[in-house]
Formats: sequence, C-alpha cells, structure tokens
Amino acid sequence: MKLDILAFGVHPDDVELSCAGTLMMEMNHGKKAGIIDLTRGELGTRGTAETRKVEADAAAKIIGIHVRENLGMRDGFFKNDEEHQLMVIQKIRQYQPEIVLCNALSDRHPDHGRSARLVSDSCFLSGLRKIETHLNGTLQQAWKPKYVFHFIQDRYAEPDFIYDITPVFERKMESVKAYGTQFNATNDEEPQTYISTPAYFDTIISRHKMFGKRIGVEYGEGFISEKRIGINNFDALIQLVT
Repeated sequence: MKLDILAFGVHPDDVELSCAGTLMMEMNHGKKAGIIDLTRGELGTRGTAETRKVEADAAAKIIGIHVRENLGMRDGFFKNDEEHQLMVIQKIRQYQPEIVLCNALSDRHPDHGRSARLVSDSCFLSGLRKIETHLNGTLQQAWKPKYVFHFIQDRYAEPDFIYDITPVFERKMESVKAYGTQFNATNDEEPQTYISTPAYFDTIISRHKMFGKRIGVEYGEGFISEKRIGINNFDALIQLVT
C-alpha cells in the first residue's frame, strides 16, 4: 500500500501526543497515512512493552490509521547507524510516502533527537538507488519523500508552520488517553512520572491551545520543516479573524 504520509515515533505515544491530529485531518481530506513506532517503549517507568502494544493498537483504531508497525529497536540504545538506517529505509521504500513526520530534533528525552536524525538521514539515503534493500525477497525501488517535518514535543521550538486540528482535537486526545499507563494515570501501584500526572495532561491541552492561538484557531500542532515550503495558491492559507 502506498501512503501519502508516514509518521515515525520513537516511542508508542509520541505520534499521538504530537501529530495525531494532523494525520486525522489529512485522512479526512482523503489521504492515506501510517505510523511506524521505532521502539516498544520498554524502558518506560510505568507499564510494559506488552501493555504499550495494547494501548498503541487501541490508539490506532481511534485515529483510524491505515497502517501501524513497530520496528522493535532497543529503547534507549538504538543508534543512527547503517543497521538501523536500513530498517527505516525499508519502510520508506515499502510505503513510498510523499511526506514523513518524525520526532523533534532537540528535546528533553535524548531518544527524540536521535530518532529524528535517524529518520531524516534515512529519508535521504532511501533515495539512493545504489543502497539495496529487499522486502519479501524482492529488491525495493529507491524512494525519497518530498518533505520531512519534525513535530514539536516537550521542549518548545518556534514552528515553521502550524496545522489547524480543531475539528479532530477531542478525538486526538482520546488517542492519547488510550495510553492509560502513561497519562492521567490512576494506578498508584507504579511510581508517578513526569508525564503521568493530571498536570502534565493539562500542559498537552495548553500547548495545542497556544499553537492554535498563534494562527487564530482553537487548537493546532506545530512543525519544523527541513526545507522551505512553497505554495501556489493563497487559498491554502488560513484566513485569520481580526
């Protein structure tokens, strides 16, 4: 299946937190979209790799995504090297996305920035035909996405553009809530973490409100582009109410 948009998250829940609304909106516009989780999130303080899998599957159904896979890289210890790049390249060539979304280039969690560079480098290398990858015994064709956009997570960064997700915001938050071991957690048998408290959940909502306010809508998701974005139609611009 060819996808229009492929979102890579290093941990199950990264995509839900940062760009699930954008995926939902694009699918509402008739696009095909998928999610690739790089790791199983097995080093997370709360929950297990098994519970995260159940939560990720539930979130995928809420989002309505066409494809969700997990590459099973080692949480916390994967590298931006040939072995891991080839794993990502194989998926890029399999799904041939026009646009790739991935983690922030710099963030509180070191995995985020490392995975961002891994995916970005792999998008470039995927376009080189002399790098050979195979799927089910068949040689894959080279494929380079047109754009790589980095979603903004914990650490604030000035976005290059903001996507209006107001129509799907409530459903996006339902996909986040699917990770019951991680957010708004009520199970006191496990230790509270930076992200498990109701206060952190409130900051998620606040961040989307802040991005929305920047463009005159209720809720938004912010992105950083690796190259300049061109337009050929002013109708694509959101008309701010003044």
